[in-house]
Order: sequence, then structure tokens, then C-alpha cells
Amino acid sequence: MFQKKNIITVQHTESMHHKNGMIGSWSDWELTETGMQHAENIATNLKSEFPDTSFSLYASPLSRTKQTAEIIGKQFNIAPQITTALKERYLGRAVGQSVQWLKDNIEQEEISIYDKCFSDAESRFDVWQRMIPFYETILGSTEENIVVVSHGDSLSIFNVMWLGLHVEVLNTIDLYGVSGGVSFLYQTEMGKRIIKRMSDTAYYKSKAI
Repeated sequence: MFQKKNIITVQHTESMHHKNGMIGSWSDWELTETGMQHAENIATNLKSEFPDTSFSLYASPLSRTKQTAEIIGKQFNIAPQITTALKERYLGRAVGQSVQWLKDNIEQEEISIYDKCFSDAESRFDVWQRMIPFYETILGSTEENIVVVSHGDSLSIFNVMWLGLHVEVLNTIDLYGVSGGVSFLYQTEMGKRIIKRMSDTAYYKSKAI
């Protein structure tokens, strides 16, 4: 028998870099006012749907994810556990630059998961390797109800891990969400892994679900 799991992943809500043309990556952008409101709505709607559920809460240390997680945690009266495993992909010397700068100065097109846009950046395979210990820890834990707040690229990799697919599948498919998207992942007692809903944006609307 397997440990039942109810994992909710939340992609951080609107951040300043979504509005100013700058790179996200490890630049420590904060949420916009809209992003703060969307995070509040997500928290309220999740609490409405799971009023009596106790969750463990994990988040990336970057401000935009940490702020999103803290708002959710306040609704459930829990503090987020911060882990660097959930950080966005590091883009090396592009960090702190604009998206246009990256396009103009990119060293290598990323054709495979092993490619790096800059020599000092992480590849998607590097992110996979960074996330594996965290993934295996929560999968092997006795925690049944878990919220994970992270970034778009990191969560797309997490989704592939969850489905038990090989890392190189990322060369041909992606399971991306959008900012503020909420996904629901389950593992049954028989070990079957399910993604029931993926990147549901209804949760950041103001009307309770």
C-alpha cells in the first residue's frame, strides 16, 4: 500500500517582472498589487474548499513565491517551509537583465534539456536534479495534504516527475501552467498518480468557488 497524497501546486501570482519586461529567474521580484489580490483570492477559495484540512506548505525563497505562500499560509494558520529546491531556473548572467537583452545576447539555443542558454546558467536537467531530493522526501513522508508554491518552469518539471515519466520526456513535451494557476495532484493507496486539474485559474477570481 502507498501513502495517499493530496498535493496542491500553486504557481506564484503576477509579479513585477511580468509587467516590466525583465527576466524572472533568480531576480527577486515582488508581487504586483494585482498579484497580491490574486494570492488572497486563491487562499480564500482554497480555504473555502478545504475548511477542515491541515496542510503542509512548501515554497521557493524568492519573494514572489514566498509572498504567495505566506498569504495562503495565513488562511490555513501555517508558515511556509522554504526550500531552494523550488526556485526558478537560474539563467546565469541573464539574471537582472531584460527579456530583450537575453534574446540579443543568448549564447546557445536550448534544444534539449541539457542545453544552457548561458554557460553559467542551469539547464532544465540541472533543475530536475535539484528538485529530486525534495520530491522524494515529500513522496516518502507521512504528510497526506501538501501545498507547493513555486514557479512556472519548476512546476512543469514537477508535473513530469509526478507522472513518473523519464526526464528526457521534457525534450518532447511540456506541462506548463500560468501565473496564479492551481493544480491538484493525487496518489491513491494503490500508488496511481493523477493530475485531476491543472493550472486552474478560477481560484484567483474573487468569487469563492
